[in-house]
Amino acid sequence: MNLERTIEVATASRTYPVVIGSGTFERRDLWQKYGRASSIAIVTNKTVAPLFLDRLCAALQPLQVPVVSIALDDGEPYKTWASASKIFDALIAARCDRDTLIVALGGGVVGDLAGFVAATYQRGIDFIQIPTTLLALVDSSVGGKTAINHPAGKNMIGAFHQPRAVLADTATLQTLPLRELRAGIAEVIKHGAMASASLFTYLEANMTRLLARDPEALLKVIEESVLIKADIVGSDERESGERALLNFGHTFGHAIEQGLGFGTWLHGEAVGAGMVLAGKLSVYLGMLEQSDLERLDSLVMRAGLPSTPPDFPPAVWLDLMAGDKKSRGGEMRFVVLDGIGRARVVNQDSKQVLKFLLAAGLTEPA
Repeated sequence: MNLERTIEVATASRTYPVVIGSGTFERRDLWQKYGRASSIAIVTNKTVAPLFLDRLCAALQPLQVPVVSIALDDGEPYKTWASASKIFDALIAARCDRDTLIVALGGGVVGDLAGFVAATYQRGIDFIQIPTTLLALVDSSVGGKTAINHPAGKNMIGAFHQPRAVLADTATLQTLPLRELRAGIAEVIKHGAMASASLFTYLEANMTRLLARDPEALLKVIEESVLIKADIVGSDERESGERALLNFGHTFGHAIEQGLGFGTWLHGEAVGAGMVLAGKLSVYLGMLEQSDLERLDSLVMRAGLPSTPPDFPPAVWLDLMAGDKKSRGGEMRFVVLDGIGRARVVNQDSKQVLKFLLAAGLTEPA
């Protein structure tokens, strides 16, 4: 089996490749093709840098351009304006110009931060994504969403800025901690639940292989996820319609992350519990069969993800979700399922959401 794929993401603002395979970020031919720049700034973190930074710098040497690297503290708590400012300071100190290329070497936090800086430094420069976590490989590195968090909400400050290319190196997953691998599988489950019954069924049959990091199984789910996201992003780059379906489980998930404190649960862990809650909302609204909810709940648990949310009182849930950037006109937006592989967006006001939260058995308000 050929364990490499290239998928084109075609958006209104840019068309770019996602090259999926082992060793992609070290391929000098890819850097000769996509690495043109006056200088290169690598944004990474202090966990990833010791593993891959030297190898990336070696691959960039034939380009014969100055290379600067910025290693940030690791984790969601550092997806902040302070971290973005650290990158801006390094770019300015190195006299980076509009032809500088930013390279994001890391997971979703690094990709979001580096992309946000690329979108805003000197009114916008190019960047390349090198995702090193499964979550980033299947989701956050594709589609051009860049952002930093605010104490009042996740990803509240950001921009749409598509990368020049995504070099999705599956070999990096061999060093990924199991907890991070499971968190990435959450986003694959999301893609199956909201857009592909066949992918969902594949996950049910192959979860053990994925957790064992079987290369063929990993390539299959990465390819399917990127194809799903590329198709949706291509038709709705700025989330004015269909792209909102990719938020399945995220309204609840973002509330969990914020309510517990960013970094307490990984993003994928929060999405796992958020998907189950969104499934329960789908049943509550009469859109999803109980048997499909049980399939979803079972798959989330088999992936080793939490399927039960934290015990926030309903009033806290309402406050957290009311501030979500997906809210419109005082109503909260949820992605719900009509069945496995079929999703739609519904709006619910606070009274409707409160009734659901109480029906779901969450703690009564004080």
